Amino acid sequence: MTAALRDRALGSFLGLAIGDALGMPTQCFSRELIHERYGVLTGFEQAPADNEISRGMPAARVTDDTDQAVMIAELLINGHGHVNPHQLAERFLAWQQRMQARGSADLLGPSTIRALTAVANGTSPHDSGRWGDTNGAAMRVAPVGIATPAHDATVLVDAVVDASFVTHNTGVAIAGAAAVAAIVSAGISGYDWHDSINLAFDAIADGSTRGHYVPAPDMLARVQWALDIVDENDEQTALDLIADLVGTSVATQESVAAAIAIAHLFRGDAWRAVREAASIGGDCDTIAAMAGAMLGAHHGSAAFPADARAQLIAVNAGLDLDALVDGLLELRAAA
Repeated sequence: MTAALRDRALGSFLGLAIGDALGMPTQCFSRELIHERYGVLTGFEQAPADNEISRGMPAARVTDDTDQAVMIAELLINGHGHVNPHQLAERFLAWQQRMQARGSADLLGPSTIRALTAVANGTSPHDSGRWGDTNGAAMRVAPVGIATPAHDATVLVDAVVDASFVTHNTGVAIAGAAAVAAIVSAGISGYDWHDSINLAFDAIADGSTRGHYVPAPDMLARVQWALDIVDENDEQTALDLIADLVGTSVATQESVAAAIAIAHLFRGDAWRAVREAASIGGDCDTIAAMAGAMLGAHHGSAAFPADARAQLIAVNAGLDLDALVDGLLELRAAA
């Protein structure tokens, strides 16, 4: 393992957490309200009182996106590269109970809580994710990309399915998560951005054949269309079209395509990418987290300002990304 490879892996996990924390106060707000209040975010902000999900949270606090990614990383490490489905259900439900006890409204997403409640009530984990089509699998999948080499898209998608099927066992959700994992893995391996996108196309095509069918747009066509929007327009027009046409909801086909498009638009500037993503409205903490994970994997930890990295770690006590990255990279080397 080279120092550069490790730094790109750390950059991916940092990018996820930084994007998540940037979008914490703006999540579920309209783009117009965000721009009226903040313009484009320049750094971390505390949650405003009128944000029903994150109010009361201090600046730089991460949300469920990072917390779930950490749990996936721990399950991968403890499972020697595999995620135990029953342990996943237990860990996620215990996290939900802790958050509820604190009075937090920042809880598990709709597909995840529905599936895990079913598991707790006796449903097989292989059936519980039958209708999971939202972006929960994609938002927490970066550790899979860190732990899995990029040389074989099929092996990578297998690992995505292993980490996702309990809650998101549908073609669209697996395809979206596979796209994020592929771009993360490719970046860590040293691929340039365009080669990473090509690997993502292969992973999306494979992932779309996995899991159960649900009515949804073709994920590969959606991502290719979003990339065309970026390539054919200036920055501001591209951002407008991503927000207005691609979409920023929790639907996988919207938020994953939007995250990849924003990352593509600002592929040379990861810090700007996460700030723009966190300012785009809708499920913008998740969009920023995915964009940050993908670009952090290409540019390393220094792509994000040192003061932002320090503030993130100071505010989120116990967030030991170094140990998680080392454990995930041991799995990558063994693979």
